[in-house]
Amino acid sequence: MGGNRRFVENKSIKPRQDRAALSNTEKGQKPFATIVGCSDSRVPNEIIFDQGVGDLFIIRTAGQVMAEASYGSIEFSSVALGSKLVVVLGHQSCGAVDAAIKRPDVPGHIVTLVNSVKPAAEKTKNMAGDRLENTIRQNVIDQVMQLRDLEPVLAKKYRNGEILIVGAVYNLSTGKVEFLPETLKDLPQFRATAAAK
Repeated sequence: MGGNRRFVENKSIKPRQDRAALSNTEKGQKPFATIVGCSDSRVPNEIIFDQGVGDLFIIRTAGQVMAEASYGSIEFSSVALGSKLVVVLGHQSCGAVDAAIKRPDVPGHIVTLVNSVKPAAEKTKNMAGDRLENTIRQNVIDQVMQLRDLEPVLAKKYRNGEILIVGAVYNLSTGKVEFLPETLKDLPQFRATAAAK
């Protein structure tokens, strides 16, 4: 959150982005957070969070849609690399979410992305406000809940307070990341001792 605040205020310090940082991570990585985000080129994770080499483990697909490879990557970041925070990061004006609402004919495997977001689009059909923005938020919330229940690794680590799984939405015009209150309620007590095991 502090890194995003620096980015928004145009005070980025660009930490760990020099040759020393490259040398320090040459033999291994210990990212403190995993970002499950959209592949949209307007959402460069390390830049918007003002982080450096080795700080973030990034998994990106259009609409931050997840499948087995994404699940395995998230589990790997937690089990093998020790990442303690998973952030599902949506963003304003997401094309994949917009397609799930409008349901246009799409070629090839793009339909799998659209189909993955359709449940969120259905939930927001009768909500007040902007449907695209509502669906972006709902898609993030749904994915957070899905990861919290994903057996056998993430669900257990989440319940035991070894990792936190939260959701956020990035505003393209301001650069601000808003952590969604719905995903910050009733979090398990984070246990540093359990996480160190």
